[in-house]
Amino acid sequence: MEAFLQDLLSTIALKDYLVLFLVIAIGMAVGNISITGFSFDVSAVIFVAIFLGWAFNALGVPFNMPKIVENIGLILFIYTIGIQAGPSFFEAFKSQGKKLIMLTFIIIAIGGIVTLISEYFFGVDMVIGVGLFNGAMTSTPGLAAAIEAAARVPGLDPANASIGYGIAYPFGVVGVVLFVKLAYKMFGINLKTEEEKYKSEMTGKSAQLIGQNFTVTNENVDGKTIRQLRLRFMTKANVSRILRKDGTMVIPEPDAKLFLGDVVRAVGTPNSIERMEVLIGKKSDAEIPSSGQIEVRWYLITEKSIVGKAIEELNLMENYKATVVRIRRAGIEIAPHPSTHLRYGDKVLVSSSKGNVKGVADLFGDSIKQLSATSFMPISLGIILGVIIGSITLPIFGMNFSLGLTGGTLLTALFLSYKGKTGPVIWAISGQSNLLLRQLGLLMFLTPVGLKAGTNIVEALGNYGFGLFAIGIAITLAPMIIATLIGYFMMKINFLTLMGALTGGMTSTPGLSSTDSLTETDAPQVAYAAVYPFALVAIIIMSQLLVILPKYF
Repeated sequence: MEAFLQDLLSTIALKDYLVLFLVIAIGMAVGNISITGFSFDVSAVIFVAIFLGWAFNALGVPFNMPKIVENIGLILFIYTIGIQAGPSFFEAFKSQGKKLIMLTFIIIAIGGIVTLISEYFFGVDMVIGVGLFNGAMTSTPGLAAAIEAAARVPGLDPANASIGYGIAYPFGVVGVVLFVKLAYKMFGINLKTEEEKYKSEMTGKSAQLIGQNFTVTNENVDGKTIRQLRLRFMTKANVSRILRKDGTMVIPEPDAKLFLGDVVRAVGTPNSIERMEVLIGKKSDAEIPSSGQIEVRWYLITEKSIVGKAIEELNLMENYKATVVRIRRAGIEIAPHPSTHLRYGDKVLVSSSKGNVKGVADLFGDSIKQLSATSFMPISLGIILGVIIGSITLPIFGMNFSLGLTGGTLLTALFLSYKGKTGPVIWAISGQSNLLLRQLGLLMFLTPVGLKAGTNIVEALGNYGFGLFAIGIAITLAPMIIATLIGYFMMKINFLTLMGALTGGMTSTPGLSSTDSLTETDAPQVAYAAVYPFALVAIIIMSQLLVILPKYF
């Protein structure tokens, strides 16, 4: 039997691309297996690769996956992560305040400290330690950064990071889910009370946009134009349609007059809707038909020439008798302002005269086909810039520091994504294309690193025993316990928001999903979205520091 397996693996090893796709196929099949709602998904690939690497080594079959496979996978994965996270990463500092960002830093710092303690007091190899850190944090980008950083330090074996990752990852996933489910019981917290507090805090502050019809009853408004009333300035709401008493539909252009009995359709936040009611009249249940002179529909921003421009620069009312009513960006609706800059892939709800629909569509592009298409020229340029930036070495505090392949590519992608456009070049990648490239890069990266780790895993377990599992558990639990104590009892963060921040700080999507049964509010999801991009970048930086700093101290 052993001879048969040896012959089979020897035959497979002759074709490195066959090994690559074999690991991916088996790994994805294993990852799709769900037990009580839990599955490893794409991460199962690294476990299959570790097992196959062990099998090659145990049976004496020489095999090495070409390094270029790992590097290409790393670059694609990190670049697409940066492009996806860019806008959210920079907006997180503005939208959610300093508390959640500080809490995220505490989570990652404590994880790093526990890792350093395991290295200095328990003699764990530093590269295995940083692998444990990333497995406990369920961070594959961090693992990529650790491997790339270790490869630049003489005497270190980058494959050891994958061993630590593989050991700590299972509890990293399960541990976060269990903690979120049990934390409120551990700390004696009443979830209903926290939910009511959250709803009370959000009353009047929600940015959700709503539509409301009003009947003009204020005599001071009668016969005045929208320009004279300064409706947009006074209420912060947008008027999309006006219906006269005789049934005539009117375009809400600046010189359009309002008369007693008119029905006005306005879109805005709850606060702006209240101001509109005070200014023009009472709310109405009367229906305003969407047909006739007015067309209200969604358009996709795919025309490169208007990407990055403010709405006021387009002169929509003067040129097309049109008004932007809503903007949907990355699944979130935002209130449009004259100064709001449009991004590639935005969906905008526009009210315009029926005859101008084609003109508005041509202006915005409105092409699903173009949005779905992927241009590799901007991707290639972005990666080139990232590699160049990552290779620059600077002397910092006596150390020769460089961002490396991971850091250079990531920071470049974050900046380019935030910028959106440079001249004719659009840096954004459509969601579907980004997901495909990101997963392809991840699979190409996990396979070779797992194969290399498999050759050393038996030796590592022999040297350290099963104490590595205990260290991985400590790295998972310590940050969450300490962050909960600090966040809830000292920072006074709402517990539901805190759970979202914890799962975001641990980069755990399964952990976030486990909050669904805790509350009907969106508190965990909002906090997760705010801190996840920051945590993603911070873990990558921490991973590189955990590899580099011990060399100098």
